[in-house]
Amino acid sequence: MANKPFAITLKAGSSLSNLTGSWRTFRPVYLDRLPPCNNACPAGENIQGWLFHAESGDYEQAWRVLVENNPLPAAMGRVCYHPCETACNRAQLDEAVGINSVERFLGDEAIKRGWKFDKPAPATGKKVLVVGAGPSGLSAAYHLARMGHQVEIQEAGPLAGGMMRFGIPKYRLPREVLDAEVQRILDLGVTLKFNTKVENIQQSMQAGGFDAAFLAVGAHIGKRTTIPAGDASHIVDAVSVLRSMEGEDKPMLGRRVVVYGGGNTAIDVARTVKRMGAEPIIVYRRTRDKAPAHDFEIEEALQEGVMIKWLSTIKQAGAGEITVEKMALDDKGFPQPTGEFEKLEADSVVLALGQDVDLSLLQGVPGLEVKDGVVQVNPNMMTGFPGIFAGGDMVPSERTVTVAVGHGKKAARHIDAWLRGATYEAPAKHELADFKNLNTWYYSDAPKTVRPMLDIIRRKTSFDEVQGGLDESNALFEARRCLSCGNCFECDNCYGVCPDNAVIKLGPGNRFRFKYDYCKGCGLCAEECPCGAIKMVAEET
Repeated sequence: MANKPFAITLKAGSSLSNLTGSWRTFRPVYLDRLPPCNNACPAGENIQGWLFHAESGDYEQAWRVLVENNPLPAAMGRVCYHPCETACNRAQLDEAVGINSVERFLGDEAIKRGWKFDKPAPATGKKVLVVGAGPSGLSAAYHLARMGHQVEIQEAGPLAGGMMRFGIPKYRLPREVLDAEVQRILDLGVTLKFNTKVENIQQSMQAGGFDAAFLAVGAHIGKRTTIPAGDASHIVDAVSVLRSMEGEDKPMLGRRVVVYGGGNTAIDVARTVKRMGAEPIIVYRRTRDKAPAHDFEIEEALQEGVMIKWLSTIKQAGAGEITVEKMALDDKGFPQPTGEFEKLEADSVVLALGQDVDLSLLQGVPGLEVKDGVVQVNPNMMTGFPGIFAGGDMVPSERTVTVAVGHGKKAARHIDAWLRGATYEAPAKHELADFKNLNTWYYSDAPKTVRPMLDIIRRKTSFDEVQGGLDESNALFEARRCLSCGNCFECDNCYGVCPDNAVIKLGPGNRFRFKYDYCKGCGLCAEECPCGAIKMVAEET
């Protein structure tokens, strides 16, 4: 009998066990990569996860995935500066996905439809004190309550929201939106006590029988600077101005208001007093590109008629006027005084030079370290005193709502573990899904949906919300612009291009697997995967 052809005589288990031959040096593997939007979110949202449900039109499920990490999506959809969109791979294709726009849509939809959080876990019998009802405190309270702990928030002020209420104007964050999202957290069983300032954290914990505490006091103290001033000059700080807007007695600043500073707070104050009928001028010692305020905020202020004097500093404030010195950049780009002065009419000067935190509640607590006006914490968010954790404006970090919400979530996880006598270990992150991993040929052009803006006349004269939201049709379109970077969405490309039928479909929602006995390692599947969910790895020897 004649010998069979060589290829037919190969048998599994032999040295040439690959049924298609032994020449493969690389094999494809399916993997999940970390989307850059998820990686960039300070609140740790599973952005791609909730966009997946949003693009299928299941908005409630999208919202529920979103609030697993962030309980304030309607607020964040308005005030977050969306670093996720800066990191979005689609920006290199046309424009970033409007993640923040869809988040706001989901948050508003939840308020409109009355969606509630899932029931919390069974009660643990542990009590946690949260000091401060700002974004960090609210976030921590939410997560701790969902874990089954009894949570009490003690807030020094008369209303909840912290700097979201007292530092962000109504035209950016309507108060009814903030109130609705706060109430949803309280509906979990969280206790909130207003006008309750914690003077001594240890005494408050002992008096209330608390097992742990999370300190989330906001930066409500405006920084001052030395400006020679006459008796009649009117100098106030920006935080006081914005806070007074929440009461019945609005600040009396006069018609000509000079705002000193270049951050977002300075922009907010200037735009606020413009709506009150004043003529604001911002004075800032550096150039526009060096201003800490976000450029789109500066542009909106200029559109509304706010004047800005760049490269200027206040030297003296008198009755009805201030003296400004012009600055010039040196060869290293730093502003230097020129000796040239000019006078500006001014009924008042508002200092927007940053804020400090009141740390008096920590006096006498052993082991606590305060450096540069903030509390030092360990990687688990705990201070030097066991059981006292801190986050938000109180610790070294960027001071944004999104960062604060992330701190609250992170602290809650560590507090929960500490109360159980355990240690929380964050799961390992997948490798990042870079733009180079994608095959963008498969994605069609889809221009970003721009949120509508209030007309300029109403922007100048009312506190109506400046930026509108998406409706259901364009929110769906925007969600579908997501490229699903790094994670298989079962497009069947690998199944269709494989020349050897080595890709096995496992059914809807279960993705695929490779049948390596028939895979030659040609790499077509990896090359043609739109989202970069296949990787070629060296064959094991």
